[in-house]
Amino acid sequence: MKKYVAEMIGTMVLVLMGCGSAVIAGAEIGFLGIAFAFGLSVVAMAYAIGGISGCHINPAITLGVFLTGRMSGKDAGMYMLFQVIGAFIGSAILYVISSGMGLEGTGANMYGEGNMVPAFVAELVFTFIFILVVLGSTSANAPAGFAGLAIGLSLVLIHIVCIPVTGTSVNPARSIAPAIFEGGNALSQLWLFIIAPFLGAILAAGVWKYFECQKCK
Repeated sequence: MKKYVAEMIGTMVLVLMGCGSAVIAGAEIGFLGIAFAFGLSVVAMAYAIGGISGCHINPAITLGVFLTGRMSGKDAGMYMLFQVIGAFIGSAILYVISSGMGLEGTGANMYGEGNMVPAFVAELVFTFIFILVVLGSTSANAPAGFAGLAIGLSLVLIHIVCIPVTGTSVNPARSIAPAIFEGGNALSQLWLFIIAPFLGAILAAGVWKYFECQKCK
């Protein structure tokens, strides 16, 4: 149970700090600041709860880890459930803070009218890159102790490029909770921020299994 609670807390922190940076300080810190807020949240949580749960805090990562045989189906399902719960807690805390300050928005992911294809491609490809970094940096042959930095900094890089396209999800839990709090277009477009990241994770898992295949040349 401890690892599930750790995933809940980690995802709560990611949503609160990442989306909070956009809602509360976005005008002051800009895209670059928001990108670092998300990435630094991952770095912080990687070293806080990584030893307990592995610090997935993202259903797409959990799917990739499951598909590469590193965890059971039961654990994968419970991880995803507690990640979504944590995202809701983070969004609820952010809503209380921001609404009390007279601010609007929840940091929900959205794409502009007519931009569905670019948004879908961006979320799929960037999730693929992100999960590949996760699987590689946490593999047995990777340098010890640097996974948190590699994963967090790769998330910063992805946000820098993808924020103007979709606000950057690459994480279904991060998208689900803010969209439900936001409603409207965010809720109607939520399907994309679930399906595209999961497809990216499936692709990354397939590529990583190929890399690890001893018989493949």
